[in-house]
Amino acid sequence: MIRSLYVRVTAVFLAAVTLSLIPSFYLATSLYGDHIQNVIAQSMIDSGKKVIQSYEASPPDNRDTLMKGVTALPSMTILLFGQDGKLLHGGDSQAAKRLHLGDEELQAVLSGSVYRGEGHERPVTVGLPFQIDGERYALFLAPEIKNMLGTVGDYLQIGFLLALLFGSLFILLAARYIVRPLQLLTRATRKMAKGDFSIRLASKRKDEIGQLTQSFNQMANELGDLEAIRRQFVSDVSHEIQSPLTSIKGFTHALLHKKMDEAARRRLLGIIEEESNRLSRLSEDLLQLASLEYEHLRLNVETFLLDKQLRHVVVALEPQWASKELEMELEADQTTMRGDRDKLNQLWVNLLGNAVKFTPEGGRIRIAVRCDEQNVRVTIADSGPGISEHEQEHIFKPFYKVDKSRDRAVGGNGIGLSIVKRIVDLHRGDIQVLSRVGEGTNVTVTLPLDPPEQNF
Repeated sequence: MIRSLYVRVTAVFLAAVTLSLIPSFYLATSLYGDHIQNVIAQSMIDSGKKVIQSYEASPPDNRDTLMKGVTALPSMTILLFGQDGKLLHGGDSQAAKRLHLGDEELQAVLSGSVYRGEGHERPVTVGLPFQIDGERYALFLAPEIKNMLGTVGDYLQIGFLLALLFGSLFILLAARYIVRPLQLLTRATRKMAKGDFSIRLASKRKDEIGQLTQSFNQMANELGDLEAIRRQFVSDVSHEIQSPLTSIKGFTHALLHKKMDEAARRRLLGIIEEESNRLSRLSEDLLQLASLEYEHLRLNVETFLLDKQLRHVVVALEPQWASKELEMELEADQTTMRGDRDKLNQLWVNLLGNAVKFTPEGGRIRIAVRCDEQNVRVTIADSGPGISEHEQEHIFKPFYKVDKSRDRAVGGNGIGLSIVKRIVDLHRGDIQVLSRVGEGTNVTVTLPLDPPEQNF
């Protein structure tokens, strides 16, 4: 339970409050102790002056009654001494000892000095001299604050405990408000770990917790899309593997157990070879994608002519586009660049192969190369069926196919464009697709002419 963030937030708050109140109490006592004593002493002096005035103004016969009433006040101790040092009013013989008054202090006040005594072990005490008919008197006053301070201390302790109690309740509620979104995220993460990518969290918060929730929802959406693509890929690859394997198995069985002439035998062997090549291409594409995803892959950078490489690719693919009677146009001046020649060759083969594959018979494909001081842009435009806006966001994801039924007819496994995107990224380049359904597709690849060596 102690590992819970909820418990930790609450414990930290309570510890911070408690640890801050303790030094605050002692600091306040230290800073304001002297001031409080000065205020009390001045209050005693003012009260003493009023008692003296009343005593002087009273007839001699009423002075005893007056002093009995004054000394009976519960809020302070009042002692009146005569000229001979004898206690006239204000308690018993132990009263002076409780105020720590000795002969020295008493004689000083009777001599006309004002006395003020204070300390850790004695209450604030003031002594005031006065005379009546030439006879000297000493009036001592001390507040009875010990009990009062004890009561105030008790109330302060109760107030502190109540503040701590209500503060704890409030922090329990506040901590739950802070921690609850994290608890929901934890539960959602556990569900996602079990394969449930449909879970979404609602949050109107704009703080870091709200941003974390939005990032979680975005991650869940991306993982859900990737999982759907993965499942579709597994289904497609299983079919593509199973189909040629079934053909190979069937035709091999026929060759082994049926008598046939040489022409029929060669025809079946040709089919077996074609299906084997399909399996080989699928295996090579998967291995190539895996190798390109390797984090520490280093490119074999060299200087070469890009326009010459593009012409070789066009010539290599001539059987494919010529059989569909496509119009092929290449517009490229001599262009020298640095990069991995073999991987860039695979990039152009994949892009141009896609354009040939999806362009209908009699269509047109145009390749244009443009350069500036730092970059080269290669645009491959076809007159094919185009790609919808929604699908353009996914075409570079592994295993994604734009049109499953159409792709099955023309071949392909949905890996080629993922390989293209990875090669572009490795060269610190960029690839953009501009397409509308029914209006063809333009793919533009931007690559640095001379990228820094540390990029590789």
